[in-house]
Amino acid sequence: DRCTMHQRLTATFFRCTLLSKAPTTTTPTSTMKFFSPLALLALAPASTSAWSTKSASVIRSTRVVPATVLNSYSTATSGESATESFRLSFNEGDATISPWHDIPLKGSSDGTYNAVIEIPKMTKAKMEVATKEPNNPIAQDIKKGVLRDYHGPIFWNYGCLPQTWEDPNEEHPELKCFGDDDPIDVVEIGSKALDMGTVKEVKPLGVLAMIDDGELDWKVIAIATDDELAKEYNDIDDVPDAVKDGIREWFRWYKTPDEKPLNGFGFDEKWLDAKAASEVIEETHEAWKKLRSGDTEAGKLWTGKD
Repeated sequence: DRCTMHQRLTATFFRCTLLSKAPTTTTPTSTMKFFSPLALLALAPASTSAWSTKSASVIRSTRVVPATVLNSYSTATSGESATESFRLSFNEGDATISPWHDIPLKGSSDGTYNAVIEIPKMTKAKMEVATKEPNNPIAQDIKKGVLRDYHGPIFWNYGCLPQTWEDPNEEHPELKCFGDDDPIDVVEIGSKALDMGTVKEVKPLGVLAMIDDGELDWKVIAIATDDELAKEYNDIDDVPDAVKDGIREWFRWYKTPDEKPLNGFGFDEKWLDAKAASEVIEETHEAWKKLRSGDTEAGKLWTGKD
């Protein structure tokens, strides 16, 4: 079965989840140290580091590497890996561009979108498009002066959709919470690990309304259009339950080692379908248009507009 690769990756994780499932309104107890989904993360191979490259390698000067399936784009790295100085910038020809504002949202065919991969699967470094820096390079997130790593690897390719924005000034009419001030997140569930900085055309399959510290943080589940499973996966019901449940539980628990509460989810914790995912993407695209045009105050965000 061609779905085996997904089920194998998440089966053990989901079994841990079943043993540890707790109400989202309670604080995790000490038993989660042994039976929660985070227990699987602790069992990750020692070779899994915060970076997809060998941990001994250090990037000391700018180098240009092919990074995208869209031939007009390339990436350049500068600074030292696993330090505050590291940056991965995007270029189109000789010009530096913003992966957030200059790469188009829409893919080459109807119903597809371009995803910017920030975190390759089976890595731990919390990389993200730096929304407040000029040209928005990818950098490692910093919390209280410390570089952020997940406590174990993420099992899928993780990134964002360009030209989208979850407006922190807009309250969702049903969920009664505001956007998280970032581009919308995408979880790509294909069979390949995609390099940081890859621009990959994806097909949305569904979306999950995560509530993180009171903010709405949508998670789009998608698959690369050139993946061998793309013909089989067209909507959320086509995705194995082990994958859907694994993603939800990973995001529910991943902050708890830092003594943070469990994340919650709207719509009775259900995945919404591909149609709903496209609607959410279009809503965040419209919010981005207002941000980019200046109709919405940008605050500290870098939009490339004076």
